Amino acid sequence: MNCKKEFVCRHLPTVNCHASTVLPLDNGRVIVAWFGGTKEGNPDVNIWYAIRTDGVFSIPKEISVSSKLPHWNPVLSELPDGRIALYFKVGKKIKKWKTYVCYSADGGYTFSPPIELVKGDRSGGRGPVKNKCIVLSNSRILAPASSEKRGWRCFVDISDDGGKSWERSRYIKTEPAFALLNKENGYTRNKIKMIQPTLWESEPGKVHMFTRTASGRIYRSDSEDYGKTWCEAYPTKLPNNNSGIDVVKTPDGRLFLVSNPVSKNLGERFPLTVQISDDNGKTFSDFLTLEEEKTDSEFSYPAITYSDNKLYITYTWERLNIAYREIEV
Repeated sequence: MNCKKEFVCRHLPTVNCHASTVLPLDNGRVIVAWFGGTKEGNPDVNIWYAIRTDGVFSIPKEISVSSKLPHWNPVLSELPDGRIALYFKVGKKIKKWKTYVCYSADGGYTFSPPIELVKGDRSGGRGPVKNKCIVLSNSRILAPASSEKRGWRCFVDISDDGGKSWERSRYIKTEPAFALLNKENGYTRNKIKMIQPTLWESEPGKVHMFTRTASGRIYRSDSEDYGKTWCEAYPTKLPNNNSGIDVVKTPDGRLFLVSNPVSKNLGERFPLTVQISDDNGKTFSDFLTLEEEKTDSEFSYPAITYSDNKLYITYTWERLNIAYREIEV
């Protein structure tokens, strides 16, 4: 299996970087974006992106809304009209995030000035919070979203007009945790804390999400109506260290999940692995280890997508660079 690790840039323009997103294009080029600065949450943290052409990444370019506020969690998406959308968060405090978006009509070489995704929103962020949007079989766009304004809660943002406007779902309900009241395991008083969902559609109208939680396990919720309503989230057997995860479905129905398989709240961010499922996420088996265990290391916040028989994966490498891999499947 050809899975050579590359870095987006030998020497990044910032000393710290995190939270990448990846988008392959039809012409063989690939766009990768991330946030970078002196340290996560500092005012000098902005959005950066680079384009891979013929196996070589371009010099990173910067996108910024404000020089006084930190930028977070970019997400790349290709819209039905062919433009590329780049969503990201801006704000000193996560609970006060605003979501901005800018567009590229020339394949990512240049982007329009950023604008608020939902003008005037004060909910703590709309649109995708970390992972990619998906386009459903009825052409609806779903953005996996969450808020930390009044606790950790997941929802989806829905667009039926190609990303021009968005309507949010209700927050996903979580099971009561009365019998599991344990702050060390990440439970709130009566609800499971979960954020940063990742989505897939198994059949027309049947949509599913995995979520990051503070309970040591990935949780799941399902929708039968194209993402409008969702069942109460329930635990899976998949471990989660309260760090980012991502999943992608291939045209033949396989699921590929990339994560740190660690069953501890705020546990180690290593190893980083890819797991595979042939039964719509009921069970998973080991597929590939991207990064081995290494004391005090960080290999985290992966992004995964699929195009033309290849998986495209990026992730944070020691907060010093963004790692990139292509895997034929």
